[in-house]
Amino acid sequence: MNSNITHSVFFRLKHKIGSIKEKEFIDSCLRILSPIPGIVSFRVLRQTSTKNNFDFGLTMDFESQSVYDGYNNHPDHVDFVRDIWIPNVEEFMEIDYTEI
Repeated sequence: MNSNITHSVFFRLKHKIGSIKEKEFIDSCLRILSPIPGIVSFRVLRQTSTKNNFDFGLTMDFESQSVYDGYNNHPDHVDFVRDIWIPNVEEFMEIDYTEI
């Protein structure tokens, strides 16, 4: 059984598509979250379908649950959620899964 964890968050921002605020938010994701230790891969995605209300996604892979837990509790992640995510994100769905 594979113990890798994929963490995905799909979201819609409070800001207009193509706005400076949108760009600043995406830049913050890359600048603050992607360097946190333990991330095997990090991707920022833009929605191309009309099948849901989300505009963006973040996906990242971790080697194990414990590594993911370390990321989730890392001070940079905690600060990002409090100071950047909560004030800017209107709606989101988070999915954490492992391959079977």
